Amino acid sequence: MESKEISVAKALLDIKAVLLSPDKPFTWASGWLSPIYCDNRRILSYPEIRENICRLMADIIKTKYPDVEVIAGVATGAIAHGMLIAHFLGKPFVYVRPKPKDHGTGSQIEGILEKGAKVVVVEDLISTGKSSLSAVDALVKASVEVMGMVAIFSYNFNQARRAFEVANVELTTLTNYDALTEVACDTGYIKDSDLELLKEWRFSPSTWGKKE
Repeated sequence: MESKEISVAKALLDIKAVLLSPDKPFTWASGWLSPIYCDNRRILSYPEIRENICRLMADIIKTKYPDVEVIAGVATGAIAHGMLIAHFLGKPFVYVRPKPKDHGTGSQIEGILEKGAKVVVVEDLISTGKSSLSAVDALVKASVEVMGMVAIFSYNFNQARRAFEVANVELTTLTNYDALTEVACDTGYIKDSDLELLKEWRFSPSTWGKKE
């Protein structure tokens, strides 16, 4: 029986939520060159996969955080997934903006959130961890207890792992870069010779593919 990490990685590749292109890398908004591009919003267009992924995340939350009171999604990518998970768990939902609104109430957290509430954060993608942990900071400033974070996919960057350790935030992901490259190699999506390039990128994403 295949693991959850492998089955979810297969689904992401099947619906092209993840694209791998070692020979013609993508350029991220940060300027990094990358052999991978992940767009988990595509999951929303596939009802069966969407439900399976959200139920898997809901099950993780139910098992690891049985006392959770509120689900918080990180805007914008995790709003839809977080709302579905909250629905499956029968819990209230809020979402966290990257920064406070510059109009109206100036809110950064949208929805009803009482002080002291036990919150689990839902994220769609973990790269460096900066934006995800920024959402956690906003929740902590709102005087709630952040129990942990659950995400669909992580690039497994060392800097992200360290950032979550320093912030003392427990992170659980459905699948990750290592599982994805394993599936891609086994299914012939990429060549065996591409694996070394893909490994190099994960360990040094900011310099990968750039001429010295």
